[in-house]
Amino acid sequence: QVQLVDSGGGLVQAGGSLRLSCQISGRTFSRYAMGWFRQGPGKEREFVAGVDWSGSTSYADAVKARFTISGDNAKNTAYLQMNSLKPEDTAAYYCATMNVRFTTAGRTPNEYKYWGQGTQVTVSS
Repeated sequence: QVQLVDSGGGLVQAGGSLRLSCQISGRTFSRYAMGWFRQGPGKEREFVAGVDWSGSTSYADAVKARFTISGDNAKNTAYLQMNSLKPEDTAAYYCATMNVRFTTAGRTPNEYKYWGQGTQVTVSS
């Protein structure tokens, strides 16, 4: 059974940094695309960053150059390094993995099969 556990959220001042982690069990991390999404209050869940099986990454325009997605195959863990955080980055953040091997990372939630429980990121001004 595939399970994702995300962690690392918290309260940080604007301009600060956080690193989110997503521990995956039940499958080999590197064969499947993974993504990070976020959902603010009253908003739809939106794509933040993705990494595919080849290591190719993609980002939403709002976070490009500030956030970095990466993975550690030995630990079966994905990360989202978030720098220069802004109040508008405040949201619950979710990691997710697709269910088809060797594909590019999708940008819509319905392309992803398995989800973490979410971790809250709050950025104060």
